Amino acid sequence: ELGLAESVPYLDRPPSPLEFYREWVSPNKPCIIQNAISHWPALKKWTSAYLREVVGAKVVSVAVTPNGYADAVFQDRFVMPEERQMPFMDFLDIVEKKVTSPNVFYVQKQCSNLTKEFPELVCDVQPDIPWMSEALGKPPPDAVNFWLGESAAVTSLHKDHYENLYCVISGEKHFLLHPPSDRPLIPYELYQPATYKVSEDGSFEVVDEKSADKVPWIPLDPLNSNLEQYPEYAQAKPLQCTVKAGEMLYLPSLWFHHVQQSHGCIAVNYWYDMEYDLKYSYYQLLDSLTKAMQVL
Repeated sequence: ELGLAESVPYLDRPPSPLEFYREWVSPNKPCIIQNAISHWPALKKWTSAYLREVVGAKVVSVAVTPNGYADAVFQDRFVMPEERQMPFMDFLDIVEKKVTSPNVFYVQKQCSNLTKEFPELVCDVQPDIPWMSEALGKPPPDAVNFWLGESAAVTSLHKDHYENLYCVISGEKHFLLHPPSDRPLIPYELYQPATYKVSEDGSFEVVDEKSADKVPWIPLDPLNSNLEQYPEYAQAKPLQCTVKAGEMLYLPSLWFHHVQQSHGCIAVNYWYDMEYDLKYSYYQLLDSLTKAMQVL
């Protein structure tokens, strides 16, 4: 009814800035773009051996969890991962299973970790996507993020206030998507924020962030949805897609997404701030009406 396809469309080339804005950004529709990053040196260079040589023993931020779920609802808390500072080569040892660990490790720190923690790698990609920057009239993206982790690392269902270009360098990313119009079908609740902490015996405990405000988050796992508890979700029709090495997903702002990956998958994404226009006002109205109906 909203003109959404039953699957995520493919483009065989990067579009012109005007075409991209008219056909995809303005109508808020996702697409997978092929041949947009085929010229990046990273596609050939970013082997484990190369990353060891270039980044090596440098200490970087790694998210560590007991179950692979960072920034997710667990035990009636919104639980964030332990952020561990460790040599990058030690992290690669775990991903390559040269060292075994009962925990799940994921380089997933956002806030432009590619440029801040891995500046050695920026020359192998691009500081921005020129046709996207021109389409939005925003030359620098708000953040450029580097992702590398184990297959057990899962990103829980959520949305972002960014126009997102998600580029897979190696492996595959598996996305489950919901348009903003599915908001009435997706449950939100307020949760006490907490963080995983490692105790002396190596086990994890959940420690409340007592001074922090409660966090609105989605408790539902779309891969194992509890329809008795959340019956409205049965009416939702998610789109699922796999983004392969060399492909780019345009994930529009305010789209809900749940992400899985192949083991050792490497990706880089570009976050451009969204326009807080009529589209945003529509979503806020829909969100407010949904909350009002829940109270009734």
